[in-house]
Amino acid sequence: MIPVQIKIKEKNYLFIKWNDDTETSIKLANLRKNCPCAVCVSEKDNNGSKYIPIYSNEQLFIKDIQMIGSYAIGIVWADKHNTGIYDFNYLKKISDLSKQN
Repeated sequence: MIPVQIKIKEKNYLFIKWNDDTETSIKLANLRKNCPCAVCVSEKDNNGSKYIPIYSNEQLFIKDIQMIGSYAIGIVWADKHNTGIYDFNYLKKISDLSKQN
């Protein structure tokens, strides 16, 4: 799956249109909560599975989305957090999980 369009929708969602004509939206809080960078993964591991982070508006505002090769995007959040690389399969997985909740 490859995104053909990625944009912020309604200030709270990352909208993705995929090359198979499906569309998904991921709540920005879920996107940040599932950041795959080493710092965020370590934070979740150290706090246990019941850990629910609470984010400020700045932590949930996307300043920039950058393509990483042809397989992922990097997100620059307003608080300058930018080390998470979200590969397309992981984005699809997060969006599918969001539908179940």
